[in-house]
Amino acid sequence: MKFHSEIIRRRSFAIISHPDAGKTTLTEKLLLFGGAIQTAGAVKSNKIKKHATSDFMEIERQRGISVATSVMTFEYEGILINLLDTPGHKDFAEDTYRTLTAVDSVILVIDSVNGVEDQTRRLMEVCRMRDTPVIVFVNKMDRDGKNRFDLIEEVEKELSILLHPMTWPINSGKDFKGVYNLHDKNLRLFTANTKAEEADTLQFEDLSNPLLDEKLGVRDAAVLREDVELVDGVHGELNVADYLAGKVAPVFFGSAVNNFGVKEMLDTFIRIAPTPRSRETSKRVVDVEEDKFSGFIFKIHANLDPKHRDRIAFLRVCSGRFERNKYFHHVRLGKDVRFSNPYSFLARSKDVIEEAYPGDVVGLFDTGNFKIGDTLTEGEDFYFTGIPSFSPEIFKEVVNKDPMKTKQLEKGLLQLTDEGVAQLFTQFGGNKKIIGCVGELQFEVIQYRLLQEYGASVEFKAQPYFKACWITSQDEKKLLDFTRFKSSNIAEDKDGHLVYLAQSEWFLNTERTNNPDIEFHFTSEIHKTDQ
Repeated sequence: MKFHSEIIRRRSFAIISHPDAGKTTLTEKLLLFGGAIQTAGAVKSNKIKKHATSDFMEIERQRGISVATSVMTFEYEGILINLLDTPGHKDFAEDTYRTLTAVDSVILVIDSVNGVEDQTRRLMEVCRMRDTPVIVFVNKMDRDGKNRFDLIEEVEKELSILLHPMTWPINSGKDFKGVYNLHDKNLRLFTANTKAEEADTLQFEDLSNPLLDEKLGVRDAAVLREDVELVDGVHGELNVADYLAGKVAPVFFGSAVNNFGVKEMLDTFIRIAPTPRSRETSKRVVDVEEDKFSGFIFKIHANLDPKHRDRIAFLRVCSGRFERNKYFHHVRLGKDVRFSNPYSFLARSKDVIEEAYPGDVVGLFDTGNFKIGDTLTEGEDFYFTGIPSFSPEIFKEVVNKDPMKTKQLEKGLLQLTDEGVAQLFTQFGGNKKIIGCVGELQFEVIQYRLLQEYGASVEFKAQPYFKACWITSQDEKKLLDFTRFKSSNIAEDKDGHLVYLAQSEWFLNTERTNNPDIEFHFTSEIHKTDQ
């Protein structure tokens, strides 16, 4: 019984959005409600030295952006919430895509001023692939933005999902007066530069109440009555089953920086968000209620604490109970491992835990045993499927500026590329190291972290490659001939798999046509079945 009750009191979700939509600020406000932090840090302000709790890497503090997914656990109204704050910047999309495999639902933040942006579309496509339930939070209502009806129409059209308003705004920008909660039938009034208090909430079972005109003014009260009638007429009550199937997204309006409209969303979230779900593996579906433990690694972070050179692997528990000091089976390595200090997180601060249940995210100290996608079980051999790894689009050679630090550089490159943000290729038969990334900003981050965390100074030399393709063949000889013949374009990834680095689309198509016996793969789907 206890096991079942622990599962149903857990919710795991990720916050996703375009950069600067206010994701990290919203994360902080949710943590405030959960009592996990007492004061929110201003992420961008230099005057205030207290930075956002969830941005713990030095480079994130300097640039005011999130470049790594942070994991935070807090309790609210008896519900245990695992919140993953993801990077919004497109160069770090891969980290975000993987994180989405480890959560059961998503909160999508949309900036009311800019509406739907490119990155939002991409992230939404990933949610689509898995039918992940989505709640939309329209942020920055206290700034002059788009008309509320236009915004809803734009989101529905651009992201091809039906929206269901749960709260409704009264004006926006400097005329923003508050939000009306369509579900609880109450009105929360907004006062600029103050926190939302319980006292600002007025109950309105019936909007024809003359008190509404007194509080909002006759014109705004009339507009609100009209809007609510229209919205209620079109949408009615939220169908929770449609939300859980990923067909409908509840929408909330507010201003995260003023902590406005956030509580309404959190209250609804704990009421309707999915509890941990069963998951697909390479052999069968693992039921969340199974007794036997299973889980997978979806993220690795080196040097969470630069003083200690530690590496943390983030494990999502999928079934059974994770216990401290108990031996579990590491499927890829075929050996048993145990953990004496498993952690739960609040960004950088860690607490040792005795046990964890499905839906929880646990941090495990890693001495190099783990790769992204690794599965831990109580003896059974299977892999959790669908953890993406992408073909890089930008390639640069690593040039060591300090030969005395070669060892540190090697170690740094291996550890940082283990995090899955970039891929490391070594030229076939040589020792030229090439890093492949999805975006330019990643090279800056790698260069900065190599210097700060490993003392290795490097520069990058652009390489004329267009795509990396993993190559396999049933015919060993053909593969050998191809690698010999094309040796200058062949490299090995860090797992020793052969990769063909194509200079252009034309070259790639030519090679594919000329070598029908060789298969070219565009993702190293993290667990190839033949490994």
